Amino acid sequence: MAAMSSAILDWLKKLSHALGFDTADSFPPGHQYARTRWAGAYFDIPSDTKADDIERRICEAIANTPLVFAHIENPTPRMQRVLVDVIERRLRQNHEREAAQLAALLIRAYGSPHISEAVPGMRRAIEATEGYEAPARVRALFAFLTDAQNDNVIEMRS
Repeated sequence: MAAMSSAILDWLKKLSHALGFDTADSFPPGHQYARTRWAGAYFDIPSDTKADDIERRICEAIANTPLVFAHIENPTPRMQRVLVDVIERRLRQNHEREAAQLAALLIRAYGSPHISEAVPGMRRAIEATEGYEAPARVRALFAFLTDAQNDNVIEMRS
């Protein structure tokens, strides 16, 4: 009896996943960013969603509610760029406290050795402030992002 109910439960679980009733909390196995994980409760992505659509949905969630970034492990470069855009927008609007809170999330994400850089040199810039107080690390990240943004503007004009 127990073996039969176990088999039925396994079958129901597979069916639920196939129909998209489960919530995805990672990209499919073998995906370029298979180490990226998120708390399914914050993103409500059906398990049958294609990888590109998963990333698009998560990026939209970050753009709309940037604090959800805290619930992503090893965010993709695209997810990080969305957060960087929000940080830069907050800084332009003189919302430094909000920008600092989001920058701290980005710094924390770089604590993982498996994260891929969104901006060349970002890992090095963040690691260079290891051991500093949080406000100093955030200011250093702001300076790095400002320099990176200025470099991109110059390259775009060329």
